[in-house]
Amino acid sequence: MPGGASPLDRSTLGGEGVARLMRMRPGSDAGIDGRAPCTPEHPEPTRYKEPQDMADSSFDIVSKVERQEVDNALNQAAKEISQRYDFKNVGASIAWSGEKILMQANSEERVKAILDVFETKLIKRGISLKALDAGEPQLSGKEYKIFASIEEGISQENAKKVAKVIRDEGPKGVKAQVQGDELRVSSKSRDDLQAVQALLKGQDFDFALQFVNYR
Repeated sequence: MPGGASPLDRSTLGGEGVARLMRMRPGSDAGIDGRAPCTPEHPEPTRYKEPQDMADSSFDIVSKVERQEVDNALNQAAKEISQRYDFKNVGASIAWSGEKILMQANSEERVKAILDVFETKLIKRGISLKALDAGEPQLSGKEYKIFASIEEGISQENAKKVAKVIRDEGPKGVKAQVQGDELRVSSKSRDDLQAVQALLKGQDFDFALQFVNYR
C-alpha cells in the first residue's frame, strides 16, 4: 500500500464492519450507512414522540389540629388565670380531663371568662375556633363547669357539603373524592386547584379546613 499503510484485513472488521465500509462511497460526504452526517446546517431531524397525557395534580382537604399546640394554649390560659386579679378566690381553673378540657369556677360569669381566655390563646397558636366544641356552663354543686373538646376529621355529611360546593361552583373537570375523613381534589390544571382553594376559603363552613399534600 502507498505510504506504508497496511491493507485492511476483513477478518479484523467482521461482517458488519465490512458491510458498512462497502456502503460508504469514496469521495462522498455520506457517513455510515450512507446517511449524511449531522452538521449545524443539517441537524438530525427531531424524532416524533407520541403525546402523553399530563398527570393530574392534587391536594388533600383535611381538618386536623396539633395536640401540642392545644396543650400550649391551655397551659398559657392556666398561667394567665392564676395571675389575674379577677380570677382570685373564685375557684378558677382549666385542665385536661381525659380527652376533654374542663373549665370551672364558682360563677357562670367567671367560667365563661375562662373560656374566653382559652379561645384567645388558641387563636394566637393558629388554631381555628371552629375546631373547638365547647358546651354550655353546667352547675355542679357550688361550681360551674364547661367541658370542651377538639374536633378533628371531616364527617361524611361535611365532606358531601364540600364536594357539592366544588362540583357546583368550582372549575369544570375538577374531581373531589372522599377518602375516610378527608377529601382529595384533583385536576390537570394547577390553576384550577388554586381556584378551588380560594372558593373554599370564601365559604362559611362551621368546621375547620386545611389544604395539605400537594402533588
